[in-house]
Amino acid sequence: MNGKLIIFSAPSGAGKSTLVKHVLTCGFNLEFSISATSRAPRGNEKHGIDYYYLTPEEFRQRIDNQEFLEYEEVYPNCYYGTLRSEVEHITSNGKNIVLDVDVVGGINIKKEFGNQALAVFIAAPSMEILHNRLINRGTDAPEMIEKRIGKADYEMTFAQQFDIVVVNDDLDKAKLETENVIREFLNRLNN
Repeated sequence: MNGKLIIFSAPSGAGKSTLVKHVLTCGFNLEFSISATSRAPRGNEKHGIDYYYLTPEEFRQRIDNQEFLEYEEVYPNCYYGTLRSEVEHITSNGKNIVLDVDVVGGINIKKEFGNQALAVFIAAPSMEILHNRLINRGTDAPEMIEKRIGKADYEMTFAQQFDIVVVNDDLDKAKLETENVIREFLNRLNN
């Protein structure tokens, strides 16, 4: 039996990665899908653990070879994508897979997998709070923060295309809501 897909998408700073890390510890038979990117590692990120780091040229070659389930050039020469082989390997072993993907990528994966996928959009309570979170995490230069805020406005327009929108205004509440949504999704498919 193939595993199911749980897709998480959000603007930068909404708390998506924190919620993904949480649900991976909740006993849902989940495995994290490692995405590929052409951006440089941040902080202590490692190849093959946080992302598969590729050069822009390597990324474009894999696009040409149709190795991605979805991909997007988020900024010039800054690609993110989900390798088809990663999803097939995990789900064919019966594990449910968690994908942490760009908003457009999340919509595209949901369209391809339909009811076998749950698409979760994580939203910050406001753009001001999102801006403060990006500043406080200290991983991006001011000009990148401004790019991310501009993109966040655009990404928010896609929220209603997801199965569920979780507003991350209280982390404990967002964790519980996300757990409940996933549990319901997996139970519905298994009954």
